[in-house]
Amino acid sequence: MSFAPEYLDPDHAPTREQLDQRKGLVLVEFGTPWCGYCQAAAPGVKALLARHPEVEHVKVEDGPGRALGRSFRVKLWPNFVWMRDGAVVRQLARPSRTELDASFHELARPAPAR
Repeated sequence: MSFAPEYLDPDHAPTREQLDQRKGLVLVEFGTPWCGYCQAAAPGVKALLARHPEVEHVKVEDGPGRALGRSFRVKLWPNFVWMRDGAVVRQLARPSRTELDASFHELARPAPAR
């Protein structure tokens, strides 16, 4: 399963450069363990990721002055950054369940056959 249950602290989180080099679809989630909004979103995120194992999930603990979050201009938690082959394709700040579902439906669907 691709769900990352724990937030990565700054010493263990990837750098922006490392994320920019990742291939495929990556969902970078910013928040904190004590954030009520993050806690409320977690079961829905887990369920969506269980249905989409092709999505790499990177869960990063954010806070004031943390370079990775600032590089994505994170201001509200949870904040979800969708990246495909290193490029940001969508960013959602404190989305509703409907918005999060829609982003998975649109972005995590299988690529069309060529």
